[in-house]
Amino acid sequence: MWSQPPLAVVNHLLDGEDWARARLAGFAGQTARVEFGGMRMQFTLLESGLLAAAEAAAPVAVSIRLPDDMPVRALTDRSSLFSTATISGSVDLAESLAFVFRNLRWDIEHDLSQLLGDIVARRALRLAKGVAQWQARGARNLAVGLAEYLTEENKAIAPRRELEAFCAAVDALRDDCARVEKRLGRIALR
Repeated sequence: MWSQPPLAVVNHLLDGEDWARARLAGFAGQTARVEFGGMRMQFTLLESGLLAAAEAAAPVAVSIRLPDDMPVRALTDRSSLFSTATISGSVDLAESLAFVFRNLRWDIEHDLSQLLGDIVARRALRLAKGVAQWQARGARNLAVGLAEYLTEENKAIAPRRELEAFCAAVDALRDDCARVEKRLGRIALR
């Protein structure tokens, strides 16, 4: 079943977080359904605060429909993920699930250290962070260079200073026209 691997990952994360399991344990026995794209995952909360796959016919306490771009948002902007969700059913359960998933963190270094050892895990994580920062700097530099080319060299896009000068000139022209209209109105009344 599709829900088994994601539930195993979530349960692995919950194992290391007592506060999260305690918060979810209050909803033991209730079933939730999470949908995004064409995927559907239905799970029951256990007394331990962990999740178990639920039967398709089980009554659902809360149904949460996430936006179709959920995987991208989960990696880039987790805080906006649940604010764009459509929720039906138990608001308390939905709020608790949202709080837990918003604040649940994966200790990658700890998991890697169990596989590779402490030193290798620390260095691998440092290398991965360095590569991610290098890519982010490269993307930022590319964007700045492209913007400079399009505004200064190719003149395909007007630079900010020219737009501000144009807007100031339009505002001045509008004010001048308003003054002329007032004067014409006063002359017409005489």
